[in-house]
Amino acid sequence: MPSRREKRQTEALSVATPREDPVCALCLRPIPPSVPQSSHHLVPKLRGGTHGPQVLLHHICHKEIHATLSETELARDYNTPEALRAHPRLEKFVAWVSKRPPGFSSKVPGRRRVRD
Repeated sequence: MPSRREKRQTEALSVATPREDPVCALCLRPIPPSVPQSSHHLVPKLRGGTHGPQVLLHHICHKEIHATLSETELARDYNTPEALRAHPRLEKFVAWVSKRPPGFSSKVPGRRRVRD
């Protein structure tokens, strides 16, 4: 027979609200636990962002960011989630991926940016 303490703990757990999935900073969709996720440095580590702010992203969103922008562009012009969403190519990507379920995963084609 469970003690009073164990019974209270069980009741508290059953009343507690379920934990919500984190939200991707780029596409604003939830990130289920079963989906690959990545931590993105808003200022790339090689550009001085080692201890800077980071955001959680779907892995597919993270790969799209790095396929689209160079580290210099990320550090200089696209160092906030809002700025990333405002980039024309990422804006189209977000519109496309937002129609997919949160668990959607796909291969990101090779590099899209032009080398300087």
